[in-house]
Amino acid sequence: MMNHVTRTLVASLAGIGIAASAHAATIVVGGKNFTEQLLLAEMTKQLLEANGFDVDKRDGMGSQVVRDAQVNGQVDVYWEYTGTSLVTYNKVTDRLDAAATYMKVKELDAEQGLTWLDASAANNTYALAVRADDEKTNGINTLSDMAAAYNEGKGLTMAVNAEFPKRQDGLLGLQDEYSFKTTRADLSAMDSGLTYQALNEDQVDIALVFATDGRIAAFDFRVLDDDKGFFPNYALAPVIRTETLEANPELADLLNGVSSHLTDAAMQGLNAQVDVDKKSIEEVAADFLADQGMM
Repeated sequence: MMNHVTRTLVASLAGIGIAASAHAATIVVGGKNFTEQLLLAEMTKQLLEANGFDVDKRDGMGSQVVRDAQVNGQVDVYWEYTGTSLVTYNKVTDRLDAAATYMKVKELDAEQGLTWLDASAANNTYALAVRADDEKTNGINTLSDMAAAYNEGKGLTMAVNAEFPKRQDGLLGLQDEYSFKTTRADLSAMDSGLTYQALNEDQVDIALVFATDGRIAAFDFRVLDDDKGFFPNYALAPVIRTETLEANPELADLLNGVSSHLTDAAMQGLNAQVDVDKKSIEEVAADFLADQGMM
């Protein structure tokens, strides 16, 4: 029989074993293939590791690839945009405001075993931009102006990524809403990050940009007004497999803590540090977490 001291020691060791194994399962953090997503994946990795989790980071994926990986259980958590889930994944065509968009994707994705945590104030919506000092586009201030220019055959070239021309929340729907058509010759497809460079270097007249990208201000681009309100809200939020969250409920507070600090201005600044100042993803992520008192 064990005496009191022995029983106490065994109980203590058992408790230590339970605590050590609480985070035994590796959390797979996913991410898409552009700066903002690489930053968020790295932030998540560093934050979770600092809180005792083992992390396997798998970023650099396309939108549909990372979404499918999460639904299939290969990715536990990544940062998604409400508009992308609404339109691209769930095929909702109704015009919804920001709050209704969030509630709708939260409801629909729950059926896929996914939980949307708190949405941030950062709205990385699609936008189209021109150079501030370009005579060819100086009279184009709105997307209606741009549509008219295409319909008049002005020969404007637009830098786009591979996904934008194929998406209903991208060029397909935009052309329907603003009643214009582009031809293959009007479009110059490239990686998302290169559209800014192409516009800045006068290789194209218009470029697809994302509202939270730091290069918009750094390169003195002028964003065209979406005067018909076509582009959906793209609030940024952590999305986690419900099964993973139930096994590790503390993840909610950790990820919601990050979300609470993300605004358009914050993301523009973070993205600019990487894309303009050429700092490393790891350094920028670590500095942000430290500045916010999360590390």
